[in-house]
Amino acid sequence: MQSPSPHSTPPDADLLALSREAAHKAYSPYSGFPVGAALLLDDGRVVTGCNVENASYGLGICAERTAVTRMIAEGSGTVPTILAVAITGLKAAPCFPCGACRQVLHEFGCQRVVVEGEDGPESHPFTDILPYAFGPEAL
Repeated sequence: MQSPSPHSTPPDADLLALSREAAHKAYSPYSGFPVGAALLLDDGRVVTGCNVENASYGLGICAERTAVTRMIAEGSGTVPTILAVAITGLKAAPCFPCGACRQVLHEFGCQRVVVEGEDGPESHPFTDILPYAFGPEAL
């Protein structure tokens, strides 16, 4: 977990670089599809994660959910808001989160998704990738 200055946030290109770095740590021997994610939190921290596969395919975990798990496990006990998630798939760009990851990211107030585009980082409002979301506010 990295802690930038509380008054600055890394540019999208830097966040993507961190997600790319995380993707190189992925364990993806079955799909051959390494993915990395970097979460920018409202307290200024950046938390990364990578996908980890398993021979029992359903037991694998995506990069985004690995990062969210680290965010909670390594946090201060206060639940942060995710300002942005950057995602890098080493074999495909752009690489958007799967449906399960979209739901988990929504749980923590994710505001933006940053992916690699042809001309550099692309930023998408989270509501564009998960319209009509169901979350804690609906209960």
